[in-house]
Amino acid sequence: MLIYIFILLSKIIENALATLRLIVVANGKKKLGALLQGIIALVWIFVTGIVIIDINKDILKIVFFCIGSIIGSYLGSIIEEKIALGSNMLVCVIKEKYERLLKNRLNNYQITTICEKNNTLSILFIFIKRKETRKISKIIKTIDESAIIISEKAKTLSNIV
Repeated sequence: MLIYIFILLSKIIENALATLRLIVVANGKKKLGALLQGIIALVWIFVTGIVIIDINKDILKIVFFCIGSIIGSYLGSIIEEKIALGSNMLVCVIKEKYERLLKNRLNNYQITTICEKNNTLSILFIFIKRKETRKISKIIKTIDESAIIISEKAKTLSNIV
């Protein structure tokens, strides 16, 4: 039974790290991504070696291997969501009458505003840390429940020359 628990836990760790690695590399952290890949390779080689020994005689190894992969991938997604690397650009379409109120509530954020010709709608561009996306969206919705909020991954280009 210990071998099955080892296979399960190893695959959970491997897949959680692999999921995190993808996100880390996508956010430009190449060295951390390379380090994670090294750890992933070590875990993979050990667990795979254990699974393939007498694989025809012990099908439960495959079952625990697969279950560990599923749980690890899901766990990696949850961890990544908690870490929430990177920045987002929120594009918000709100009723113009709420623009000042919203800007006062979000005065610590970079906000750019475009107003419609007839001044009935405003479009706000808000640059935020990804961790704050839900919090800011809730603030906007409490001020204007009909607001349309679009979230996109954003990256500053200040380092490009």
